Amino acid sequence: MDLLKDSPKQLFSKYLVPSVSATMVTSIYILADSIMIGKGIGELAIAALNIVLPLFNIMFGTGALFGVGGAVLFSVAMGNGDTDRAKRYFTIAALLNTAFVLFYLVAGNVFLEPILTFLGATDLTWAYAYNYAKWLMLGTPVFAFSVFLQSFVRNDKNPKLAMVAVITGGVLNTILDWVFIYPMQLGMTGAVVASIIGTGVTCLILCIHFFRKECNLRISLHRLRPRYGKEIFQYGTSSFLTEISGGVLIFVLNQQALLYAGELGVTVYSVLTNSAYIVNAVANGIAQAAQPIIATNFGAKAQSRIDEVKTVGLRTALIAGSTFAAIGLLFPLAVVYIFINPTAAILEMAPLAVRIYFIGFIAAALNIFFTTYFQAILQPSKALTICMLRGLILSIVFAYVLPLVLDITGIWTSILLAEFITLGIAFMMDKKRK
Repeated sequence: MDLLKDSPKQLFSKYLVPSVSATMVTSIYILADSIMIGKGIGELAIAALNIVLPLFNIMFGTGALFGVGGAVLFSVAMGNGDTDRAKRYFTIAALLNTAFVLFYLVAGNVFLEPILTFLGATDLTWAYAYNYAKWLMLGTPVFAFSVFLQSFVRNDKNPKLAMVAVITGGVLNTILDWVFIYPMQLGMTGAVVASIIGTGVTCLILCIHFFRKECNLRISLHRLRPRYGKEIFQYGTSSFLTEISGGVLIFVLNQQALLYAGELGVTVYSVLTNSAYIVNAVANGIAQAAQPIIATNFGAKAQSRIDEVKTVGLRTALIAGSTFAAIGLLFPLAVVYIFINPTAAILEMAPLAVRIYFIGFIAAALNIFFTTYFQAILQPSKALTICMLRGLILSIVFAYVLPLVLDITGIWTSILLAEFITLGIAFMMDKKRK
């Protein structure tokens, strides 16, 4: 592929399926756990998993911070024809990712109990949450480096390998989930160990890229500068916040659901959370399909090609978001039954929650694309604004205010309003940039 000469639409098509497949299957690591745990262990177990999910967000977010931030700068440097600088960005990003992983390993194991208390583990969910989290922390390296390596391998023009790696790991994870939870009866420990093994296999397959002749991802210690690390932080922060804000939001809405509806509310919210993982994975795949093309052409100052990719990317994101919204509106009970065997109380609460929450996926898919687009054209402040509004500021404000008027329904509505208001601001920022 020649990212500077081939048809932008054809390039986007070539990246689309591998990128969506890779990001989609990444969500399987959590979804397989959720479905198997919900069906094979019970409602309290899936509520406990939802409490632990913010730890996943931190790991994936760190991989995205240095992976996406470094890969964008890598692509811009390659578009400029500066391969030496591109290698230095990769080197600094890899070193920073390793340093953060080591910190998480130590802190996560030393302070695990207070962390779980802070996240909201109760007497009913504590045993499930602790058994899952203690193994999860040991898997920090593979979770963080899986996202990191995917970003760089994809931007180094090898999206198919990224797809194969993630699909292989995801399928293995699903098989091992079933084996460990059902025949072997290992419970929460089996679920998380399956995820660690599957993700580890993904990392090993991604490492094949380094043995290819065409690989540009090489460690270079020559003329490394602290400012390279600063730039990686600058352009990767929005990706990090996208993941972290998801964890913060899960934490806040778990607390609110617990306050207004007890463990029942947390269980219903876990269905919405896991559905959002699928939608966000597809939307991220669409955005990541466009990102290497946009970043490389930005480095080459080819504005017309950038605009063409942005247009087709936004249309694809709109179609995807609208499709998921239609599924939630038409088949809310089917969504619930995918994850749990619902009680009568859950069946009474869940359908309205699913319908409201799923409408917000239309705006969410477009917001995710705009975030990645602004990253790729080195406009980090705009990308950060979108992340902060949809993931932290508006969502959290609405999550505390709306339930005062709408009770538990206000919690589901908070995300919908936050996404659509953010989308309007994103369009205004893009219009102003032009």
